[in-house]
Amino acid sequence: MTDAPLAARLSNGRIAAAALLSLALLVLLRVLPFGEPAERKEMTEAAALMARAEAAVRSCREAAGLALDPFADPNGTGLIGVERSAVTTSLGSLEAKRTTANPAFAALVVSLFHEAGVRRGDVVAVGASSSFPALVIATLAAARASGVEPLVISSLGASEWGANVPGFGWLEMEECLRRAGLLGFVPVARSIGGEGDRGEDMDPAGRALLESRVRAGGLPLIDEPVLERNVAVRLAAYRRAAGARPIKAFVNIGGSWANMGTDAEILKVEPGLARGVFVPPPGRRGVIQAMAAAGVPVIHLLNVKGLCERYGLAWDPRPLPAPGEGPLFRRAAARSRPATALAAVYVLIMVAILVIPRRRCL
Repeated sequence: MTDAPLAARLSNGRIAAAALLSLALLVLLRVLPFGEPAERKEMTEAAALMARAEAAVRSCREAAGLALDPFADPNGTGLIGVERSAVTTSLGSLEAKRTTANPAFAALVVSLFHEAGVRRGDVVAVGASSSFPALVIATLAAARASGVEPLVISSLGASEWGANVPGFGWLEMEECLRRAGLLGFVPVARSIGGEGDRGEDMDPAGRALLESRVRAGGLPLIDEPVLERNVAVRLAAYRRAAGARPIKAFVNIGGSWANMGTDAEILKVEPGLARGVFVPPPGRRGVIQAMAAAGVPVIHLLNVKGLCERYGLAWDPRPLPAPGEGPLFRRAAARSRPATALAAVYVLIMVAILVIPRRRCL
């Protein structure tokens, strides 16, 4: 008579213990920085895709009769421009431009997508400056490997050593990648970029050339000189392209006037996944702050040295690491091992709770 109630009490205890253990596992998986196998796979795919894209750009540039500069571009990526040209907007760091050609940057963007909560099938807005063509390619490669749709507004003026080679700027790179079947996407709009987002710091002939190229391409040209209105035009373009889908992140590439705004606090935004972005009044607010004010995560790709230090990427590496190599990938693999071990321990304890006591009661 007393055995049945005791067995029932033990059964209830086992169920409660199993429920508590499952809850504890769920909390640990959410709190601890465990990597996901799918994320690591996407990181490797993105890096490999970026490496193939660089090879395609290099071939297109050489086919156009534009030789690579072995001093400026010792890794032969084809993504390093010249110091000055008619479409150059501002100063730029040669070492930073070379550093961004590392395919690991595509893997980093995949990791940042996951950290920001971006998942397969989502859409992200991208503000892409031609000052960093390698970071644009890294972002597009990450989006493709992750199954994410990028909504891109690109500015065509470039700082020193960016996509500023006469006859082989970002438009030519983009067309090259499209012909090669890599990184297929349709930009939402374009702008000239540079000062006032209208190339006011560029050679007039270069500015006129870019404007005619954009208009001939049939895409909307954003040339609004008032910052608040310029930002509003960009946000509206992103929303139209996204339709009913929410924009899950904004990726800023480079230091565009329209994306950065004019408030000095923008210089304090941390590289990578930015947190606590200060939002100034609309008159000084760029797309970065407008997105942050709307609760959209911001991925900030500008301070290349800071990105390398924060995420363990090599500075100005020679040669470039092969896709899948480097501390970023090793850390991603290491993050998954504790998760595997934790899952194994969970299974063993659950067996002990639910199976072993039951056999003793038979």
